[in-house]
Formats: sequence, structure tokens, C-alpha cells
Amino acid sequence: MQYRREGDRILIRVDKDEEIVQTILDVCRKEAVRGGVFVGIGGCDWANVGSYVPEKGTFKDHEVAGVLEMVSLNGNVTEEDGELAVHAHVAFSSFEGDACTTVAGHLLSAHVCFTAEILLTVTGPIGKVLDPRAGIMVWDL
Repeated sequence: MQYRREGDRILIRVDKDEEIVQTILDVCRKEAVRGGVFVGIGGCDWANVGSYVPEKGTFKDHEVAGVLEMVSLNGNVTEEDGELAVHAHVAFSSFEGDACTTVAGHLLSAHVCFTAEILLTVTGPIGKVLDPRAGIMVWDL
């Protein structure tokens, strides 16, 4: 991983064989980032994408492998109980024969096979609180 900070923006290059979510967290720790939003693109060869199941309060995981074009990555970095957390959504495209397929959802983990390029915009600290009506953690504004 390499990165460069330019004011409130951090350009992050995630290299081959690195994991995306962990790399974002590592950069945030090194740069003392306590809140931010990010976007990115790249190429992966394995990912774990999830969908939230409200009745169970957990994620249903879906592992995908192959040449995965990460056509969209967006998310945020927040603090929960004093710990940094990444909440990211992703869309991957890949080919099965001549057909192009798409997998999208909550990014739990992704392994880079080429590179990933991420722009992180630093904000002030973003905390999270439980929204009792929705039953999930939301930004504490």
C-alpha cells in the first residue's frame, strides 16, 4: 500500500495481494483519521460481499472469486466504542463465458489482484449510535 495526504484528502493505492478494508483502516490509524468517506475502483480476485438480514441482525455472506472488476466502491469510516469501523458497499463485474455478471452489496473483505485506487475524504470524527426504530447503528450527528 502506498498513500499520499493532500489536506483533507488521502489518495490510497492498495497493491496486489493486499486486503481493501484492512488497508483503509491501517491508513486511518497512521493518519489519525476518526471519520471520513471514500470512493474507489480496482481489480480483485476474491471478495466476501454481504447483505444485511434484519430479522437476524447479521449479514448473509456471499464469496466470489475470479477476475473481479471493482466498478464501484463507496463507504465511510466511523468510530464505534472507540474503535474505527469501515462501512462499505461495492459492485463487482466479472465474466462467465461470454456473459457479464454483477455482484454487489456490503463489502466485508476483498483481496486485490491488480490494484485498487481509493480517495478518502477526511471529515471530523463520526460516531455511531443505535437507532431503535431501524434497529441498526447510524451516524451520531
